[in-house]
Amino acid sequence: MNAEDLVAALPADLEAYKRTGTFTETSVPAGLLKDHSTKEGTWGLIHVVTGRLRYRVTDPRRERSEAVLSPDLPPGVVEPTILHHVEPLGAVQFYVEFYRHPQRPLTH
Repeated sequence: MNAEDLVAALPADLEAYKRTGTFTETSVPAGLLKDHSTKEGTWGLIHVVTGRLRYRVTDPRRERSEAVLSPDLPPGVVEPTILHHVEPLGAVQFYVEFYRHPQRPLTH
C-alpha cells in the first residue's frame, strides 16, 4: 500500500452504519494515537474538517505508509483488521465514518 491508497475510495458495495463525534487535537481518544484496527468486515473513512492529521498504516501485512489528511483531500481509508494510527499536526477537527457490507435478510 502506498500513500495514494490511504486516500482511495471504499469498495462500491459498502454502506455507512456509524460515525464518531468530531475529535480535536485535545479530545482525540488515546487509542487512536497508537496502533489499533477495525474488526473484520469494518472499513473506515477518516474525514478531516479543519487542520491536518497524519495517518499511518503500520500493519506488517502492508507496506508501511503515511499520508497527511486535510479538508481539501479525500478522506483516509481504513481497511478491516489493518493496524494504523493518527497524529494531529496542530489544531485539527476530524471524525471517522464506519462502513460494512449491507446486512442481507435471512432466507428460509
